[in-house]
Amino acid sequence: MAGAVLAGALAAGFTATAASALQSENGQSIGGSAPVPVNRPNIVLILADDLGFTDIAPYGSEINTPTLSAMAQRGMSFTNYHTAANCAPARAMLLTGVDAHVAGVPNIPEMLGPEQRRHDHYQGVLGNNVVTVATLLEDAGYHTYMAGKWHLGAGAGKLPSQRGFERTVALADSGADNWEQRPYIPIYDKANWYADGKEYELPEDFYSSRFLVDKTIEFIDSNVSNQRPFFAYLPFQAVHIPVQAPQHFIDPYMATYEGGWDELREQRLARAIALGIVPERTGTVRMQTTDDWELLDEERRRYEAKRMAVYAGMVEAMDFHIGRLIEYLKASGQYDNTIFIFTSDNGAEASGPADLQDFATQRMVSSLGYRTDYETLGLKGSYNAISPSFASAAASPLAYYKFYAGEGGMRVPLIIAGASLPAKGVLSSAFSFVTDITPTILSFAGVTPPGERHGGRPVEPMIGRSLAPLLLDNAAGVYGPEDAVGYELAGHAALFQGDYKIVFNRGPLGDDRWHLFNIVEDPGESHELSSEMPQRFQSMLSAYERYAKDSRVVPVPPGYDHRKQLVLNILYGGLRTPFVVACLSVLMLLPFYVAYRMRRRDMRRPTTL
Repeated sequence: MAGAVLAGALAAGFTATAASALQSENGQSIGGSAPVPVNRPNIVLILADDLGFTDIAPYGSEINTPTLSAMAQRGMSFTNYHTAANCAPARAMLLTGVDAHVAGVPNIPEMLGPEQRRHDHYQGVLGNNVVTVATLLEDAGYHTYMAGKWHLGAGAGKLPSQRGFERTVALADSGADNWEQRPYIPIYDKANWYADGKEYELPEDFYSSRFLVDKTIEFIDSNVSNQRPFFAYLPFQAVHIPVQAPQHFIDPYMATYEGGWDELREQRLARAIALGIVPERTGTVRMQTTDDWELLDEERRRYEAKRMAVYAGMVEAMDFHIGRLIEYLKASGQYDNTIFIFTSDNGAEASGPADLQDFATQRMVSSLGYRTDYETLGLKGSYNAISPSFASAAASPLAYYKFYAGEGGMRVPLIIAGASLPAKGVLSSAFSFVTDITPTILSFAGVTPPGERHGGRPVEPMIGRSLAPLLLDNAAGVYGPEDAVGYELAGHAALFQGDYKIVFNRGPLGDDRWHLFNIVEDPGESHELSSEMPQRFQSMLSAYERYAKDSRVVPVPPGYDHRKQLVLNILYGGLRTPFVVACLSVLMLLPFYVAYRMRRRDMRRPTTL
């Protein structure tokens, strides 16, 4: 394998020193001392927020994403790539190659209970025991830039400007408005933006996707003449709540979603099959939180269709602005030496209310100065989010969505492309995980991951594996059939091994039981195998227990619910105004409302198609 990787690297236009850096991989994280390559590639890591598995055209979407479609044609699209089901843990693993629990980010800090916070590695901020890919690249002579959402800590030493990024404009929060500097939920007093470590005021003409690409271009252009390579991390706000877009991006989709979420889910499944993204006989599970489109009145259908049209417009706007970055790189002569990585932090967000115009939701959004009228939906001053029903379609044909360990929460697009890479328009069904991204970036840069110490302190070893053998050598995979990759978030859990996955989803949406699926043949998790393969099932359960012990997973306390814990953390944190208490009480009651709806649907219709 090593010789083939070396040959592939040379064929791809890499220098001999760059190829020799790759030679030591054998599908594993790089070890030892790697020489510094000449003409090292620039690397652009693009991260969408809450983007579903089939939300872009190369994966079966009806949304117009020509930039990402072209990127897929120039590189490799991964159809079996997995990430965390929540933003901060995914970002921690993406940028370090280390398991989220070990890195100090087992969950977002807003959802950690006091029983868990007693543990040092359960603070929800990136620990000093890990090294970011930006730090390693900066040490190796790269310029390092970031423009976008951070959400890995804002205290002393925690901002990206102190974690290896030379130039930054960063949102420290879980999300914020896309048109102006305002919070999107009552948790925050303001939207906390920082530039190069200092508090920052957004410009008057702000729109998030345009602004973040503008800043990325500005950062790159400021050093374009000194011949050093750059690493640019571009984590978009799209398509996190609030879902907002310029009107001209919304208009093309105004009639697209009139058929409803079930129709959309089936259309995306058909296109994904035709594209080879999922197998021909992929089964699906209808989520119990999906409403009956036919029972909605005409006015409500019209409104719901526009909610999704704004979502599509926001995805297309992101794609358009990525295209602007690519055009700049072409015009400045940097494109051919740039590798692009595009993915999402987790699956589709389903926290939007089923009815955006109900009384409780109206009270919350109006308290923040938002409106939800049909005519201005998605524009400046408007609050919008898709419902769990359309979120299930965004994840089509997968089960579940963000926060849950089902494939819809964890399996997302991943495209890696570049003129220097031999893979062009290729699909890979090889299993890959979010911790693989940092080792992959380092391998292309010819940079060695840290050993037991870095910067005078002990650090955790990377567990991810470079995907370079897939991209350069057409390898079948970087994980063997017995290699196990574990995962846990707020009591939801999974373990991947070969073609198989065991998964545990907590109630009220899950059933608090372990299940076994072949996710290569059955990515929709529609055919449960634990009774057919009891030996494999038990073996994988044992492997998960080893993972949980090695990664120091702290069990959630009895009765834990992430929405309820969010409410309690905010109340005990001092935000006790009557209106905030009322709004957060609604959030606390939401799971019980979901459970009620689920029981009603159980009596009305079957749950599988």
